Amino acid sequence: MASGAATAALVMAGGVVPAHGAPATDLAGPAGPGGHYQQQMVRALADSLGISDAAAVRRLDSQAAQQKTLRTLRSSGVDPRGAFFDSRGKLTVNVDDARTARHVESAGLKARIARHSAGELDDIKAELDRTAERSVPTGVQGWGVDPASDKVVIQVRDRSTAADQAFLAKAASYGSAVTVQRNDSKAVTMAGTIYPGSRMDYGNHYCSVGFGARDSSGKQVLVTAGHCVENLPDLYYDGSHFAKGTSTRFRHGRDSIDMGLASVDSGTTIAAQVGTWNNGGNVAVKGSQRAPVGSDVCKSGATSHWTCGSIKSYNYSVTYSDPGQPDTLVTNLGLSNTCDLGGDSGGAWVSGNQGQGMTSGGRTDNSCNGVHGQGTSYFQPLDDALKYYGLRLNTA
Repeated sequence: MASGAATAALVMAGGVVPAHGAPATDLAGPAGPGGHYQQQMVRALADSLGISDAAAVRRLDSQAAQQKTLRTLRSSGVDPRGAFFDSRGKLTVNVDDARTARHVESAGLKARIARHSAGELDDIKAELDRTAERSVPTGVQGWGVDPASDKVVIQVRDRSTAADQAFLAKAASYGSAVTVQRNDSKAVTMAGTIYPGSRMDYGNHYCSVGFGARDSSGKQVLVTAGHCVENLPDLYYDGSHFAKGTSTRFRHGRDSIDMGLASVDSGTTIAAQVGTWNNGGNVAVKGSQRAPVGSDVCKSGATSHWTCGSIKSYNYSVTYSDPGQPDTLVTNLGLSNTCDLGGDSGGAWVSGNQGQGMTSGGRTDNSCNGVHGQGTSYFQPLDDALKYYGLRLNTA
């Protein structure tokens, strides 16, 4: 059983509070485009990058301003799929020709004439997904489009099975548009076993609380990772029932999307803040606008707590190899270098004040060290889940 102090910390971190409970603290930080940055978001970002709070605010301001410019360019036909923040924080857009490059640069962003278009790379990635669907390549950890390298990047730990070899042969047929990298660890979903003080229990496992939303009838639901509600379980917080799984697109051993829902009990509210596990107060969520590749992002989870990093890719595919379960192909994930661990699944991700997704999984060699820890993690994008289920996000 958790002590009173531990229980209080869990309530703050989980964002799950009874209707009669005290409201979560909403600490306004420095002003930025589209709203205020919470001080704990600024502090965590500054710590993770080794910069000052003022520099972190400038970084968030710069990213927000450049994202706004990119949105205006979409109306003139610029494809945002090839956009990414470079190492200097400049939003760079891969384009097909010099005319489009001039248009992008005249708007104040950086343009790069890429060898491969975003559409071409997405088509290659989709063909690789179809190859994997026919026979799961258990030795291929993950694959996705990396706009910074202008390639589809494949992570491989083994080539021993016929499915592995067929997948890599298919990949090789695309020549320079694909690159293969060696990685010896496995990708696993981030559900864990029960331990004292766990956050969101189901059976003999636990996950982390995600985002609250409303369906078309106004009923409150929990948006979570699909594997956390794979068998539509009852969900418990601090020993008390608070939700029940109602829908999932995840099934071990089948081609899956890692999104799911749970109905929330009457009298329980999923707060519109993301907990930071004693790294300050909660971070208010103002919306679900997707952040471009390269954006800074933080996540909250029951095991590794509050960690930060950056978004590396979208529409990423992973072969999960969970102990005791058949291998599972999961597509349409986000890829990040934010650290996560077993039990973080379903936990909320936020960039600035915009909700980004729910933890799906990570690599077995992740080694988290507070906010500073980095690894390889995968998240289910929040905007995709809201759109698929027809939901309205709870916002602060």
